[in-house]
Amino acid sequence: MKTPALQQQVDKLDSEFRKKKEKNLHPVLLGLLIQRGTETLEQAMGFFNPRLADLHDPFLMQDMDMAVARVLEAIEKKEKILILGDYDVDGTTSAATMYMFLQSLSADCEYYIPDRYNEGYGISMKSVEFAAKNNFKVFISLDCGIKANDKIEFAVEKNIDVIICDHHTPEKILPPAYAVLDAKRKDCNYPFKELSGCGVGFKLIQALLQKMNLPKERAYDYLDLLATSIGADIVSMTGENRILARFGLEKINTRPSAGILAIKELAKFQKEFSISDVVFKIAPRINAAGRMASGNKAVELLISQDERNANSIVTEINQYNLERGIKDKSISEEALALLLADPLNDQKKTTVLYRPEWHKGVIGIVASRMIDSFYRPTIIFTGKEGVLSGSARSVKGFSVYEAIEACSDLLLQFGGHMYAAGMTMKEENFLLFQEAFEKVVSETIDPELLIPSIDVDYEMPLGEINSNFMNVLKHFAPFGPDNMNPVFKSSGILLNSIQQIGEDKTHLKLSVFDPERPDRILNAIGFGFGCLIEELTEGMPFDMAYTIEENHWNGRVDLQLHIKDIKHP
Repeated sequence: MKTPALQQQVDKLDSEFRKKKEKNLHPVLLGLLIQRGTETLEQAMGFFNPRLADLHDPFLMQDMDMAVARVLEAIEKKEKILILGDYDVDGTTSAATMYMFLQSLSADCEYYIPDRYNEGYGISMKSVEFAAKNNFKVFISLDCGIKANDKIEFAVEKNIDVIICDHHTPEKILPPAYAVLDAKRKDCNYPFKELSGCGVGFKLIQALLQKMNLPKERAYDYLDLLATSIGADIVSMTGENRILARFGLEKINTRPSAGILAIKELAKFQKEFSISDVVFKIAPRINAAGRMASGNKAVELLISQDERNANSIVTEINQYNLERGIKDKSISEEALALLLADPLNDQKKTTVLYRPEWHKGVIGIVASRMIDSFYRPTIIFTGKEGVLSGSARSVKGFSVYEAIEACSDLLLQFGGHMYAAGMTMKEENFLLFQEAFEKVVSETIDPELLIPSIDVDYEMPLGEINSNFMNVLKHFAPFGPDNMNPVFKSSGILLNSIQQIGEDKTHLKLSVFDPERPDRILNAIGFGFGCLIEELTEGMPFDMAYTIEENHWNGRVDLQLHIKDIKHP
């Protein structure tokens, strides 16, 4: 929100724009730039016009020289290389990208995606045994491996050199891999720490091209897969990620790979894909393969060069996605019923549930659904043969990873991020863990974090929103963590029209205006706000928080406000 200090910075940046005779920007847009760490004209131009030339030198990453040398040695000696990626979107896009690139170098390589149900997350003993049995000399792990010390020790015993490309937080002792590429290593001076797993693999590809004196543009062939990983893995949309996502979206919209094109055509999406569309239309279908069957099917789609073959695979994957939706809905209903039946539920600061029959592939989604109903750190478990697998999600501002780490003596293994984590434990420890996790969270969480809130970026008069404002605002995209779609607040606005929409009438469609500019009427959509139809009346001013978007309908493009909240007398 606007402060005297912010206004001073806005005035300074505005002065720079005027001196350089650049197009004058609305003060609100200047304020948004400053909130995103952009304080000079040069920085603003870089923000609005990101360049692939601004990507960092991959050799700044610790161990990159060793990783490159070993891969090139393997190619020269015709040694077999095994590429392992996790079964989620980041892992499968990583594996597909590395596989296609190494194949283009005529490397003898195969990919391996662990089975979610029989092997679990990341490098498994079974995958190492497969590599040893089939005479693989180099093992490249992508989006996993940074905490797989015992598995990598096993690989070393089998005379396999492991190259880790990961972006998760390491333990104090790194695994004994040949090379460990992870910007979060304490001894790594790589300038950008928030790459996706696919992003780390991309840096290895860049380094290999650089070392071989090959055109750097060859790495850009995979930007559509990389942008998909960035969006799906919810990494920071700043720095290199923002550059890669911007150009990856351009590739998705103009010249996507056969696999991404097949998903786009299945989704029957008419307008350009935003990063949000990637997250909600492309990523779930890629994820569904690993959730319901095998991540191998996702990689098979992503590496496909044939349109007919890609269409056949995506039809199968889409069926998995439909099955996933059914499982997700039924388990979410069961989980919610368990919470509502618990007389102590309202006193708790956490949700920790377990049923052995719940589908392992959707428990992370169910955890997110439970947060929608009860806003607090949540872990959903399922299991078989005495071993439980859990998927955790958190609320804004609270590290569920650290809370789980505090209970790690009850776990077999765990890993993840601030807002999402996974773990396994013995069934006999469930009640002890449930109690310990509740205790840790209760003692460490700020009570205000358990209250859903909307962060407003800027308050502005509704009448100042027009197509020029939107044309500049679009250049703030792609949106994501640390660069979210700005939320605005307008006060004292009036209603022009209102109606309930949707099959069950749970949504609202409004047209609104600022009394100072009655000629400028804007449409607004409010999902889940249908209950307010009796409370909002013509002539009664109210306040509204919203984002601004373009609505594409029947060939027309109009401005539309996406309502986040309404406050009325």
